[in-house]
Amino acid sequence: MSDSGLQPPPPPPTEQNQAPAEGNSGRRSDVPAFLFDGGAATYFGTGILALLVTVFTFGIAYPFALVLRERWKAKHTYIEGRQLMFTGKGLGLFGNWIKWLLLTIVTLGIYSFWVIPRLTKWKVEHQAFDPRQ
Repeated sequence: MSDSGLQPPPPPPTEQNQAPAEGNSGRRSDVPAFLFDGGAATYFGTGILALLVTVFTFGIAYPFALVLRERWKAKHTYIEGRQLMFTGKGLGLFGNWIKWLLLTIVTLGIYSFWVIPRLTKWKVEHQAFDPRQ
């Protein structure tokens, strides 16, 4: 110990002295907490298809492109060994999207500050663990 009263940091935890994290005692140690296994080819293909759907419909069919991309992300995402799935449907967002699109155009883009959080909320609310696992 030095004269300044500072103590060296504790040694890193080992399997013998590491207590399980609170609320995490049932977690399997052989499964990573978070895993994403998506690849560049499928990401590119999904992105191009979503872009084409959006461009050729002048943004009106964007909800369907959004669902396409969110399903791809969820399909390749695992949390503690459990696969995510996206349960949203393009038609379920379509009515709100038309309203939001028109309000954004009328307000010269200002309404988009409200649209982005609402889209994020919708995306989060339509994610679940895949029950087939």
